[in-house]
Amino acid sequence: MDHRAKLTLDPAFEIAPVERRLFGSFVEHMGRSVYTGVYEPGHPRADEYGLRRDVLDLAREMGVTVVRYPGGNFVSNYDWEDGVGPADERPTRLDLAWRQIETNAFGLNEFMTWAAELPAEPMLAVNLGTRGVREACDLLEYANHPQGTRWSDLRIKHGRRDPYDVRLWCLGNEMDGPWQIGGKTAEEYGRLAAETAKAMRRVDPRVELVACGSSNSRMPTFASWEATVLEHCHEQVDYISLHAYYDPAAGDRASYLAAAEEMDAHIKAVVATADHVAAKLGSRRRLKLSFDEWNVWSQSLFGGEAGLEWAEAPRIIEEDYDVTAAAVVGSLLITLLNHADRVGIACQAQLANVIAPIRTEPGGPSWRQTIFHPFALTAAHARGRVLRVEAASPVFPTERFGEVPALVAAATHDDAGELTVFAVNRGERPLPLDVDLRGLPGLAVARHVTVADDDAGARNSLEAPNRVVPRTLEGAAVRGDRLSAVLPPVSFNVVRLAPSRGL
Repeated sequence: MDHRAKLTLDPAFEIAPVERRLFGSFVEHMGRSVYTGVYEPGHPRADEYGLRRDVLDLAREMGVTVVRYPGGNFVSNYDWEDGVGPADERPTRLDLAWRQIETNAFGLNEFMTWAAELPAEPMLAVNLGTRGVREACDLLEYANHPQGTRWSDLRIKHGRRDPYDVRLWCLGNEMDGPWQIGGKTAEEYGRLAAETAKAMRRVDPRVELVACGSSNSRMPTFASWEATVLEHCHEQVDYISLHAYYDPAAGDRASYLAAAEEMDAHIKAVVATADHVAAKLGSRRRLKLSFDEWNVWSQSLFGGEAGLEWAEAPRIIEEDYDVTAAAVVGSLLITLLNHADRVGIACQAQLANVIAPIRTEPGGPSWRQTIFHPFALTAAHARGRVLRVEAASPVFPTERFGEVPALVAAATHDDAGELTVFAVNRGERPLPLDVDLRGLPGLAVARHVTVADDDAGARNSLEAPNRVVPRTLEGAAVRGDRLSAVLPPVSFNVVRLAPSRGL
């Protein structure tokens, strides 16, 4: 059997332009994501606002373009008013989502300052669990109205004269989940989302609104939830959300490596459901998808919030990621690119400490986890248009998905003529790659970068923060109209090609 993978690329066959909002992240008031993560007054690298500059520098290096805030489950019992105004006058509350003591030292104004420093587009969530239409509109007025009203003038009193002009808004979070404070049935939530959207657009007609889809594709109401919700609010919203975490502890290693198969099927199912509703309503609108929580996480090992003790910024689900996780994350990023025609926003959850690409120590250093690198490389080099990839690959068996291809790949092509191939070898042996470039003549290899290691369990840590880093591989070359390269076992790869006259 031929143990090679083959691709055919042609600029005439494209999926969609690369959407910069695909490279989003997520900051929730959970564990140490905020406190001693992005925010730590008194830290040697903190600025006058208490923001950790080392974490900001790493987030810039990652290429984060959008950040969702403040949750997550946290938002469904959150009073946004607690997080504005003088910090010494803010109340300390019980966060019922994660059983934490919330000081509210970090709130909307601090987050907006942080997002501007990055810079990244803010994506704010409103509380539709314990609150509703009025409170969502109040928050929007505070954030976006120029002046002359109760909430806009309060923003000015708090030191921010110009509106924040936030465009992206999530209408609640995981409202189908029995764990959610103030959870709803699909009928209840669909009506509430429609009415909230209608009112928010009257405050600011420029907003882009995200309705809650299912909490994950294994929910018993998956797809029927989306269908019912969208029958109520399809014409009022712009996106439907998807959430998914891929668990290395929940089954066989091969199925974990093949997690992108699940993401691909999830996206296709939600697209089909949304388009079914559009057809049923006689609507010409085609909703986009917001995959605004995704990552790898050993969720089956987490005992749940009920087992947590009340604490302020505790260390919870601070996952240590290995090379295998980096390959899986790379394959998920590739899947998002290959659905760029319908997925308009994506947020990896979360940014710092909590199942995160960036880890920190209080008062100490920060470092890049292995999953940092495929995100940063993809955000840096995915430019122009996503091309359709016609692939043939060896396969390997999995318990969950049957036989799956060893290769997962995407390609982008920009106006300067540069082509970038993103490729994950999910197999346990080197994978020769052959790419047909007849439609893209005159290219030469600029660089082949890989995230791989002889030990697929290798991790970065406080003691060894650079154990796993991207490295350049030699040997990739264009001969005639074909690119050849070898992908290491369990690896994420970026092969950049440029017009040969420019090298």
